[in-house]
Amino acid sequence: MKRFIPLLAVTVLLSACGLRPVYGGGGHGAVAQALGNVEVQPIEGKSGWLVRNALNDRFSAMSGNGPAYKLVVKLDDQISGFGLRGDAAITRERRTLRARYQLIDGATGAQVLDDTAGSDAGIDVTSSEYATIAAEDTALERLSQTVADQIVARLALFAARNQRHEGQ
Repeated sequence: MKRFIPLLAVTVLLSACGLRPVYGGGGHGAVAQALGNVEVQPIEGKSGWLVRNALNDRFSAMSGNGPAYKLVVKLDDQISGFGLRGDAAITRERRTLRARYQLIDGATGAQVLDDTAGSDAGIDVTSSEYATIAAEDTALERLSQTVADQIVARLALFAARNQRHEGQ
């Protein structure tokens, strides 16, 4: 009972300040429906294929009435070496994946959102070239998921704000 009272107090305080869950209504709420109406355009390269699949996985869980928006994503995937040994061999790499994305209204063709997302990962360079390449690929897979999560979170906030403005 003692835990219930503070939890209830926090809930009342948060609702009083105007905070609302972004995914209110679950998979059939307004934000989920808006995200379900996003069509991800093809993205170049292996990193593009990974990011597009990650985005489509997230959007397919949402309910929508068909594509009302187009999501255009351009990626910058870089690997840079640092951590030099005495013989000038690289011992560490950083893989950076940056995305610039634009949300386009399907009906009007107007750009309604232009933003960026990105993340980076450290990679140990070993004497085995195979192990290093495998680590680079694993880092790219993780980065693709992270960038997709950032894009979906930003689009969810955009949809929630739009819903709030339309409801007023």
